[in-house]
Amino acid sequence: MNRYLLLSLLLLVGGCSVRQAAIERLADAVAGGGDSYAMDDDAELVRAAAPFSLKLTESLLAETPRHRGLLAAAARGFTQYAYAFVQQEADELEERDVAASIALQERARRLYRRARDYGLRGLAIAPDDAELLYWTSAAWASFIALSKNDPDALADLPVVERMIDRALELDEAYERGAIHTFLVSYEMVRQDAKGDPAERARAHFARAIELSSGREAAPYVALAESVCIPAQRRAEFEELLERALRADAPESRLANLVMQRRARWLRARTDRLFND
Repeated sequence: MNRYLLLSLLLLVGGCSVRQAAIERLADAVAGGGDSYAMDDDAELVRAAAPFSLKLTESLLAETPRHRGLLAAAARGFTQYAYAFVQQEADELEERDVAASIALQERARRLYRRARDYGLRGLAIAPDDAELLYWTSAAWASFIALSKNDPDALADLPVVERMIDRALELDEAYERGAIHTFLVSYEMVRQDAKGDPAERARAHFARAIELSSGREAAPYVALAESVCIPAQRRAEFEELLERALRADAPESRLANLVMQRRARWLRARTDRLFND
């Protein structure tokens, strides 16, 4: 269903107040509909369905531009789609087809920017919202990571840092430790921070594992990729990836499938990543 068909159906509801109420109810339903995707065990099915869901969200936002839930859903949805189905494919292609990989990276960058912009719109409405702070930070940091030759993009890192730190203050347990998992990677590039970055990353990893009861793959992959590779800790790297591949949480089955795909890709590249 495209935007125009959707709006035509809504117009049939009746007067302005009734129509607006119908749009609001639909917006609430779409904004709260992420759990069915999160629990799905077929990543390719979700990949095929996600563009429709994202465009429906955007169509509803054109009618209800200040709907906090929809703005959060857009920030989350575009970030997840970009990471799971565009950037990962770009990474896998890099060694075989550089041109195709670059094209996908650019697409991922545009999707992250779209997610960031929706998140910023949401934060203009609800500035102390941990969900919006987290997804806006995740999108913005990913956009910056793919914009390394853009000094204007890099100059925004302190803003991202303040946002993710604020999210941590507000709700450290959000999404079973997702903010701590984000910080496992971020601490390794944080500027002007005290102490050993690897120790800070490991502290966040330990807390993420505690909050997720060790059932999320993402913390294991984050520590393996961000800490073990630079330190050339091959044995720990391999152990962490094995633990990621065993992770099983029904409430975040799709996220685990995505991160387990990355774990397998990293494991296949072990000999290239380590000198020993």
